[in-house]
Amino acid sequence: MTNIQIFTKYEKARILGARALQLAMNAPLLLKISDEDLAKINYDVLKIAEIELDSGVLPISIKKPFPEKKEGKLKRENVPKVSDKKVEGAEEHEEEKIGEEGSEIMELANPDDEESTADGDDDGGEAGD
Repeated sequence: MTNIQIFTKYEKARILGARALQLAMNAPLLLKISDEDLAKINYDVLKIAEIELDSGVLPISIKKPFPEKKEGKLKRENVPKVSDKKVEGAEEHEEEKIGEEGSEIMELANPDDEESTADGDDDGGEAGD
């Protein structure tokens, strides 16, 4: 049984970046690459890392966690059913409560307090008389 790992593009980018950093810090090459081939790729550490990855000489492996399998039956919660009459009664109670709060607010708003603050400069909304 072969244990070949197929990397995602993100894993491959991470591996190439790590190996390219190592090569940039003068780590030894894991492959024998001729000077001519190195000159062709302009001594690019990323290209060298890609060649090493493709040849399979990098001692890097990825551990991929898999979700744990749970055994057992799923249980459904028993939610008590509410009758339509109870729902209607609750809605009516809520409407009454809102009506009471609304009347309290209307009592606080006094129309006499909303008089013009312009001290008689109000000409009925007509401009340019």
